[in-house]
Amino acid sequence: MKNLVLALFCTVFSSVVFGQNILKGQVNDAASNEALAFVNVYIPQIEKGTTSDESGNFELNDLPNGTYKIIASYLGFESYSQTVSLPFEDTLIISLNPSAIEIDEVILSTPFHQLQRDNVMKVEQKKIKELKANGAINLASGISDIAGVESVSTGVSIGKPVIRGLSSNRVLVYAQGVRLENQQFGDEHGLGISDSGIESIEVIKGPASLLYGSDALGGVLYINPERFASKDSTEFDVNLNYFSNTRGINTNAGVKTSFDKFKMIFRAGLAEHSDYEIKDLRVTNTRYKEKDFKAALGYQITNFKTEFRYNINSADLGLPEDIGIQNTDKQPMLPSQLINNHTFSSKSKFFLNNSSIDANFGFIYNDRKEFEDHDEEGEEEEHETEEESEDPALHMKLKTFNYDLKYNLPVLDKFETIVGVQGMFQENLNYGEETLIPNATTTDFGVLGTSHIHFDAIDVQLGLRFDRRVINITNDLNRSFNSVNAALGAKTNLFKKLITRINLASGFRAPNLAELTSFGIHEGTNRFEIGNIDLNKEQNFQADLAFEYQSEHLEVFANVFYNYINDFIFISPTGNLVNDDPEFIYEQENAMLYGGEFGVHIHPHPLDWLHFESSFQTVTAKQENGDYLPLIPAAKLDNIIRVEFDNSWFNNGYGFFKLSTSFDQNNVSDLETQTSGYTLLSAGIGSKVTLFNSELDISLTGTNLTDKAYINHLSRLKSDGISNIGRNLSLGITYEF
Repeated sequence: MKNLVLALFCTVFSSVVFGQNILKGQVNDAASNEALAFVNVYIPQIEKGTTSDESGNFELNDLPNGTYKIIASYLGFESYSQTVSLPFEDTLIISLNPSAIEIDEVILSTPFHQLQRDNVMKVEQKKIKELKANGAINLASGISDIAGVESVSTGVSIGKPVIRGLSSNRVLVYAQGVRLENQQFGDEHGLGISDSGIESIEVIKGPASLLYGSDALGGVLYINPERFASKDSTEFDVNLNYFSNTRGINTNAGVKTSFDKFKMIFRAGLAEHSDYEIKDLRVTNTRYKEKDFKAALGYQITNFKTEFRYNINSADLGLPEDIGIQNTDKQPMLPSQLINNHTFSSKSKFFLNNSSIDANFGFIYNDRKEFEDHDEEGEEEEHETEEESEDPALHMKLKTFNYDLKYNLPVLDKFETIVGVQGMFQENLNYGEETLIPNATTTDFGVLGTSHIHFDAIDVQLGLRFDRRVINITNDLNRSFNSVNAALGAKTNLFKKLITRINLASGFRAPNLAELTSFGIHEGTNRFEIGNIDLNKEQNFQADLAFEYQSEHLEVFANVFYNYINDFIFISPTGNLVNDDPEFIYEQENAMLYGGEFGVHIHPHPLDWLHFESSFQTVTAKQENGDYLPLIPAAKLDNIIRVEFDNSWFNNGYGFFKLSTSFDQNNVSDLETQTSGYTLLSAGIGSKVTLFNSELDISLTGTNLTDKAYINHLSRLKSDGISNIGRNLSLGITYEF
């Protein structure tokens, strides 16, 4: 590996060509041929952009030699994509076609940074602003608005993503361009990320081991941080959200500035929530506090760009046990978790002669403390946590260094190719009275190659990857796992407006430390767990077929999948008791998951301001012996009516009604009970207004407006018969100046 890295960097210094190109262009309306002003023109590989002037002209300076995608986007028009080789002597003419369809975005979680319509893999993308406008209290609750994604939740403070029925170590989370490691094996261990300073979320549904290695067997949640400010500009913004149900606030403020070569971002956030309310009572100790700080520094010249980002997220989370004390305090009681998560990332790109090298590095330091309630049984006093004076029962520190080096080969006619190496060094250490998982180190190494081939009528993407994971456990218990994975996908237009995608991919997951080594009480689940050091890796194969029809006033999509997993790892009861706690052991059995997502979006002419949206998602998961797998979300149907308005008083105004129906979940494992279906009503309105020559964005959203008492099948409070959150009104204000 060292020789490969050295060879890559030698290539950098021997091949750099200091081209300083200028790209000039003009943007017009394809229907009227009139110039379009304020159109965003962006080159994603270089992360440089500008806007067209009143005459439709634009200019991008200091561009390196090479072949790049030019993206142009403007509200009310289809997004434009074209490949341009620099130097480019002529004036680039960009003609945008009018459309009522939302702007198509560049996908960053896949290697070739295509617009979604040009991507071979189907990737869902949602803006954080949109999730918050729908009433999401935090990032963990907001992801369930994405098709095919749900969340295993503990109250409103703890949630972890479920993609097509798979979660925990089977779903990989990327933030700041690096894989996030925070003891995600536990059901009661949440995302650990604040939504402040985040622009959008992308979801790869299905095995992404080719791109990301182990733990991406079920999919990837890719979190895109906010972009730097435009060149020679400074931006300030303040955001405030109030939630009536928890009497909570989420607030953050940020400043970002860009000079000729340097760019900076600083953002600080705070969230405080009381116990959430259901009908006439509050669910005790679902309260939480969260502090978040993000900073970024960027530097860019013609043939080199780099950025450093840092995030500290500190969360004090109550762990609910039963209904007890009723108040609106925000300081968590015992038992609780205190989690400090530090994420450092470095992302650099070297531009060579018609090729480039990406070098990404990350360091994540996760400090997790769990405090227990040691009071006598029957006492009902309120006990605030005093972490500074009380030793935690469980204290784990996880340190992870990861690297990702990729070489983007020169574009050869119709071929784009990337080769690279990825890896991780990880150390887990225990400092508390209890030990949930042992001290251990984990080392990953992977090498991959992938190509995108552009034929006249079809686009093909294929790749191959080798991975090795070595786990060294205290007391000389060592395991190693090797895997070779491949992916093949194709996209074509069966008809003029019908896009078809088919993807075949394999993936793998090495067993985690809890599955290999557990022997003791897992307080978060109240069971005695026994691991199995001889567990095999999970290996899967998934077939995914997607259809998308898109016209000016109608969109229809259908995505179906079949996922077969060899040696699926699950926990099963033995029927024995250990100190009054049920005994569970980790076992393996082949499993299969199948289902899909289906939807329609109508915006009838001439009422382009009116939108009808309907979507349905379902997944069924079974072991090969016919038994159902646990924690599989119920089928879900969403229906939305949305209106948009824009006038001299209100900019980008909207209003919506949403009816969300979760069906009965009767396909349950031996560990679960069946869950009844329910329907929730939500509504919201929002707009931008001009205040002191700056934009003020205001939204008001209501969720569960009928105050329905319901229990989500993936709620960890379901076993105690505790309902999910009741009626909630949220007010959001963002002021940019």
